[in-house]
Amino acid sequence: MLDLQKLLKHLEQETGQTLQQARLSSIGGGDINSAYQLQASGHNWFIKVNSAHLLDMFVAEACGLQALADSHTLRIPKTITHGSLQNHAYLVLEYIELSPLRGASLSRFGEQLAHLHKSTQAYFGWTHDNTIGSTPQSNRQHADWISFWQQERLAKQLQLAAADGYHGSLQTQGEKLLVKLASFFTDYQPYPSLLHGDLWGGNAAVDANGNPVIFDPACYFGDRETDIAMTELFGGFGAEFYAAYHATLPLDAGYKTRKTLYNLYHILNHLHLFGSGYLRQATSMIEQLLAELG
Repeated sequence: MLDLQKLLKHLEQETGQTLQQARLSSIGGGDINSAYQLQASGHNWFIKVNSAHLLDMFVAEACGLQALADSHTLRIPKTITHGSLQNHAYLVLEYIELSPLRGASLSRFGEQLAHLHKSTQAYFGWTHDNTIGSTPQSNRQHADWISFWQQERLAKQLQLAAADGYHGSLQTQGEKLLVKLASFFTDYQPYPSLLHGDLWGGNAAVDANGNPVIFDPACYFGDRETDIAMTELFGGFGAEFYAAYHATLPLDAGYKTRKTLYNLYHILNHLHLFGSGYLRQATSMIEQLLAELG
């Protein structure tokens, strides 16, 4: 277990900040990391802690947060520092008092996310790999979106599923889907948008001034529809959010079909992380997509 007093002294050395009368409180709710709020000498920080071998996960998260902040579209927690101590890795962020998105903040979020998606690059992928949850996420750069989604997303998850012992129709039908991916893009040409990459309801909120805040990213440049699809996977953000997004940056009509293609990636990842309870859903999504193609 990490010695929190040693962590405080270490953070003083790393940041050059005095941390007197420190108050460190454990924060529950995280699926992957231990989390703490640190209040000391006028500082208010949020600290994530995990095993030392996961330091690269925190480095990649800090890189993603900075890229999102550089878009000047949404409020992003500021990164204070990251590093390792004893057998643990840590990431220190600005602490923001958060509340659920609702009302006007939903509309503002939709509009601001649309502006984030206008941040583009010449390739699909990212400067380095990161994680989706705790699963390694390959971001090898591609000039073509279909090959990126095929090779760096769905194929990788199907390989993980096979290694976990999930064979049968998941693999045979999954392979058929990989071969036919281009059929979902006959009248649609995605461009590389800066994505949050893991945009479910638990990774977005609002601050005390009504500003939408996004965090825990898995950034890369890809089809913006993937971000919107994931917002719908576990309940959605409300009609105000979608209306504001569409008004700023309308979606192609084919999105209604492709959102299943994009959310399949996350359901396969949940199969890997949380087990067989997601097997039927993943297989059903693949069958649904193949049926769309006739």
